[in-house]
Amino acid sequence: MSANRGRYYTVEEYFAVEQVGNARYEYWDGDIVCMSGGSEAHGRICGNVYFAVRLQTGGGPCQAFTSDVPVKTPTLPPYRYPDTSIACGTAVFENINGIDVLVNPVLMVEVLSPQTEKVDRGAKFEAYKAIDTFREYLLIAQHEPHLTHFVKQETGEWRRFDTADLTATVEFEAVGCTLAVADVYATVVFP
Repeated sequence: MSANRGRYYTVEEYFAVEQVGNARYEYWDGDIVCMSGGSEAHGRICGNVYFAVRLQTGGGPCQAFTSDVPVKTPTLPPYRYPDTSIACGTAVFENINGIDVLVNPVLMVEVLSPQTEKVDRGAKFEAYKAIDTFREYLLIAQHEPHLTHFVKQETGEWRRFDTADLTATVEFEAVGCTLAVADVYATVVFP
């Protein structure tokens, strides 16, 4: 994920970069990774997803947040930046070194890229699972229509659902809304 590997950064150095930069960064065990500057497709998909869920959650018991709002990950401190997150009830924030960090997300969305897919499916998903309120995770491919939806079962196990059907919808039971696959990819041109 980073070209900087080789130098170990302290969390204090990370916070210094995070507070003065115009970009968003994540701290990964001594590495500082810039999370800004995605592709055109990434930007369109993120906007489409946020817009669709915001329309459905606005004024209700759940609130949608853009990638500007970090989420606290207790097992992978200090926090991560999902592309979209949703909290239900009262959104709870903790101020971590001057940054307001969401601590009670119910659903998180990541748009995959070749650089982040392995981490989004692996280490980041594991870090999100440590959040007590977390119930649903959506991974979205940007180079072809494909969504992977993970739903936490009452047993604590995570069930996986995949779709590449542009006429399908994904139901987010935890937040009471749906997402049409066609809406996710509106205005996206595939190679």
